[in-house]
Amino acid sequence: MRTARYGRKIRMLYDKADDSRKKRYECPKCSKRSVKRVSYALWECRSCGARMAGAAYSLTSEGGETARRVLSEEKKKGE
Repeated sequence: MRTARYGRKIRMLYDKADDSRKKRYECPKCSKRSVKRVSYALWECRSCGARMAGAAYSLTSEGGETARRVLSEEKKKGE
């Protein structure tokens, strides 16, 4: 088992990233909680088979959420 060494803060950051990596996320296509990490930044839904790119250790990142919000606001303005 890999673990961070030499420092409480580093171990806490490692544990947080590792927990989010192992967590199951909700699929944006089928809305089931079955998305798991396949490899670095690649995620796959075990139910519908959809594959998507995301952040390294979680399905979305802060930058991705901001971009998604801005695009949805622009789409609403265009209508």
